[in-house]
Amino acid sequence: MDDNFENLKIMVIDDSKTIRRTAETLLKKVGCEVITATDGFDALAKIADTHPDIIFVDIMMPRLDGYQTCALIKNNSAFRKTPVIMLSSKDGLFDKAKGRIVGSDQYLTKPFSKDELLSTIRQYVPQAEQ
Repeated sequence: MDDNFENLKIMVIDDSKTIRRTAETLLKKVGCEVITATDGFDALAKIADTHPDIIFVDIMMPRLDGYQTCALIKNNSAFRKTPVIMLSSKDGLFDKAKGRIVGSDQYLTKPFSKDELLSTIRQYVPQAEQ
């Protein structure tokens, strides 16, 4: 199945330049518009301006971590329904549970593959007529 996510705005929030660039490259190849942010503070300003369709947020970041960032996004009525996917190199039950408590919709373990990333997005995109 060819993925074509034209006009889909994806935000990737991660303090790792490698993760941001990798995700951005993969997502642009399938037609997404990609907005990146280095931490929660940077992201919150950009979210208000760009209204992304899906947000990927790293848990471990300086200043404002992923849990805090997710909670702030989900507590804003304008973005409450925007899917937030937590990114982490940890895959423990506690980390996943904490993500759910703050409102995350899903959890993706780093490093992730292209297939894992696109499969996650596919869950939140209405399928085109077949």
